Amino acid sequence: MKQRIGLEALGDAGPGFLHQLTGVIAHHEGDIVSVEIIESVVQSRTYLEIDLPGDAEALLRELRALERVKHVELVETLQKVYGKRIIIMGGGAQVGQVAIGAIMEADRHNIRGEHISVDTIPLVGEQSLAAAVRAVARLPRAKALVLAGSLMGGEIEVAVREVRAKGLLVVSLNMAGSVPDAADLVVTDPVQAGVMTVMAVADTAKFSVGKLTRRVF
Repeated sequence: MKQRIGLEALGDAGPGFLHQLTGVIAHHEGDIVSVEIIESVVQSRTYLEIDLPGDAEALLRELRALERVKHVELVETLQKVYGKRIIIMGGGAQVGQVAIGAIMEADRHNIRGEHISVDTIPLVGEQSLAAAVRAVARLPRAKALVLAGSLMGGEIEVAVREVRAKGLLVVSLNMAGSVPDAADLVVTDPVQAGVMTVMAVADTAKFSVGKLTRRVF
């Protein structure tokens, strides 16, 4: 049975460092599910999450034997520490109100053993928001996006439909524009929008967007 491990490696920066790491991991039949190069100037610090079928210590020994590796250690996975991510973007005032609801509800579930984190970005402009919406689908552990604003449409709506097709839950405030028509769920009250988004992604909540008989609240 595979176990998911977090691994941080420090070594000489430059071409080929990541290639050496992944070669050893592949030799141990590890499946890399996430990788991030945290810094790469003089030294490269690389974080990986790996589904590993075998002994982690054997993998560490072989990695430490690499000439360019200066230090390598097991660390807690970001999935375990920070868990599922909810991203809130849009106008500053609305983002803040949604965050209040999301953080309060996440705290309630995290106390019960869940792991949910909340990220915010106040952002305006159709092109900026559309690019940010599309980028959420590339963020590790992102499970839901809340669009908090007074008017969103056009290219933002197109981006919403694209990320929904990739499995991302999208919640919109009840606003002017076409984005509410494209979202999974539309909530008028921003605090309630944050609460409902957390409930939708929490394993410890008895709530499912798919079971709702209506999508606008």
